[in-house]
Amino acid sequence: MTGQNAARHRTTNWINSESNNRTTYGPHDWNWKGLNGTMPVYPKLLQEAGYRTIHVGKAHFGCIGSEGEDPRNVGFDVNIGGNSIGQPGSYYGEWGYGWLKGNQSRAVPGLEKYHGSDVFLTDALTLEAEAEMTKAIQEGKPFYLNMSHYAVHQPFEADQRYLNKYKDSGKGHMAEAFATLVEGMDKSLGDLMQYLEEQGVAENTLILFLGDNGGDAPLGGPADYGSSAPLRGKKGSEYEGGVRVPFIAAWAKPDAKNKFQKKYPIAQNAVQLQQGTVMDLYPTILSVAHVKPPKHYALDGADLKKLFQGKEDKKHRDDFLMHFPHGEHRANYFTTYRKGDWKLIYYYHPETTGIPTWKLYNLKDDPYEKTEVSAEYPEKTASMIEQMKDRLKEENALYPEE
Repeated sequence: MTGQNAARHRTTNWINSESNNRTTYGPHDWNWKGLNGTMPVYPKLLQEAGYRTIHVGKAHFGCIGSEGEDPRNVGFDVNIGGNSIGQPGSYYGEWGYGWLKGNQSRAVPGLEKYHGSDVFLTDALTLEAEAEMTKAIQEGKPFYLNMSHYAVHQPFEADQRYLNKYKDSGKGHMAEAFATLVEGMDKSLGDLMQYLEEQGVAENTLILFLGDNGGDAPLGGPADYGSSAPLRGKKGSEYEGGVRVPFIAAWAKPDAKNKFQKKYPIAQNAVQLQQGTVMDLYPTILSVAHVKPPKHYALDGADLKKLFQGKEDKKHRDDFLMHFPHGEHRANYFTTYRKGDWKLIYYYHPETTGIPTWKLYNLKDDPYEKTEVSAEYPEKTASMIEQMKDRLKEENALYPEE
């Protein structure tokens, strides 16, 4: 939403709705309240440019009582199902998505007409998204849809339509339920693409499909090779399985003669191996819409236009910083810094000695982080630490507090 690294905007932990979860040694001044109405997030800029901006599903932009609790305060014309919660009370329409049964403190708002029905949450959100896009099309307005499914977040409740495919997998009931959530989300994307085709707007619609965290399948621990295999780790961990996500960019219906696609071509059936980050979405989406970001606004991402064409972009930055100055999670009080093929993991240890330790990996030779090589490459390690510190200083980062 911001185009900025978390170290810069300071929402460096997930946001607990009810209470400040800075954790024991986390920085007191971290941004628990999340987004606010003064931030020039890209939905607001699209809204000002005449787009109908639609949010559907999980928001989790701020805590209870914050401006970010309601997406309509931060640039969206429409909000369906989003507030401060980060997971649903239930996926089942029969349970009212948490209002009738399940975790009522995380009940999904605004879907009362589906309560008591057999409509799975993923499908309810898809139907609502289609209804809101229809309004924009009828009004003759361009639209931006932030389709943010609660799937595949916990609770891992099985979508019974798909469960037979995964029974007796040997992976356990939770993993089988997780697989049904994935399939339901896949169906949702297919339904939306079919809808765009039927409405005659597929050629004019760009789809960006990606995850917001590493895999969280209930397979193995945060440092294992399970959830995100063959990568190590999972959501919330310092390893590549915790930060790498799938990302697919495509026009909903490729057409080389389409005027929008001519201006922003995307290679078909191609794999781009050069690194991109979630921070690149802000300038990329604005570029597609021909909307300029505010002057003097600090952006940590860049337009992916050249990468989407399947080309190398030598100007695109080759480093990535993830700063987590909090604890009581799958990994605690750390920063990871990647520069080219090298990756540094830096631990602060405020809960014990306060003396930092680190790990170094060469991801080109060791993409699955099996061999720690800081002792073999002391000069490279020292250089990576200094570059990490420079980046943290540039972004005015906060640190664990003893």
